[in-house]
Amino acid sequence: MKFGKKLLGTIIIPLLVLTVCLLIGTVNGVDLFDSQLSWTTFVRAITNVTLVTFALSINLNSGRFDFSIGSIALLSSIISAQLTVRFGLSALTMLLLSVLFGGLLGLISGLVYVSTRLSPIIVSLGIALFYEGLSFTITGGHGVLFANNTELLSFANNRNYLIILAIALVCMIVLFDHTKFGYEYKALLSGQRVAVNTGIKEVPNALICYTVAGLLMGAQGFISATNNGSITMSLNFGSISPMFMAFLPMFIGGFIGRYSNDKLGYLLGALSSALISLVFVRLNVSSSTQQIISAALMVTFLIYLNNEGKLKSLLKHN
Repeated sequence: MKFGKKLLGTIIIPLLVLTVCLLIGTVNGVDLFDSQLSWTTFVRAITNVTLVTFALSINLNSGRFDFSIGSIALLSSIISAQLTVRFGLSALTMLLLSVLFGGLLGLISGLVYVSTRLSPIIVSLGIALFYEGLSFTITGGHGVLFANNTELLSFANNRNYLIILAIALVCMIVLFDHTKFGYEYKALLSGQRVAVNTGIKEVPNALICYTVAGLLMGAQGFISATNNGSITMSLNFGSISPMFMAFLPMFIGGFIGRYSNDKLGYLLGALSSALISLVFVRLNVSSSTQQIISAALMVTFLIYLNNEGKLKSLLKHN
């Protein structure tokens, strides 16, 4: 019974979303997975959203709202793309460079936060503007174009997306659930003052959090770049927008985490979001309507989470 309850709590939301999406597609006479392109779009969306959700959750769960993760993805992909185009490097090398530069940029962001002692929101907004401006300066405002590089473009396939996704998931579970850093991270979440008084060092833990988030966003920036064949500039906080797609999966992951593992929950939340996005694409739903529906879904889920105890009590009495 206990295993069945955990299994049901883990899969009920993705199954419900899958059922509704398939039903909507059937009613409208649309096969959601009618081609290889549909499957690639779906898998890429899962990978992108999962990486952003992982990166966002690391600091947000610690009370640090980080607006700079999108700019880290932008700048790390630009630097790695510039080096790749200039020196004729391979796609795998560009991925590794993007991840490494993402980690370095994340570490710099963390160092600014711990050294200035300012609010993480203020620091992350300043870092986002700085990284956006640096990206604009490096490319002269023209971005990076490699649409003729067949090796980079061919990297955008389901197998490679799934490999990146699997590596990210395993690393997150091992790092946060089976290492000293992970135990200290959870202790700081449970009670920061008590954890610090027991000898846990908050500053190194925070720096690792920022670095890991940067590594993840470096991979996400690479995926976006190789999919589009180019990198376009974002100014005036334009790089912030990708992080908003991670909120719903993060809340779903938190719910699923009660029954299994929150990292697995983030993945299943991203899968649910990817299914919804695929429905939008296949039905040619306008972007404004997509935003309204997505916002409504997130608010509805938050209302449920906030009133879950009352609903359970009401159903129990009835």
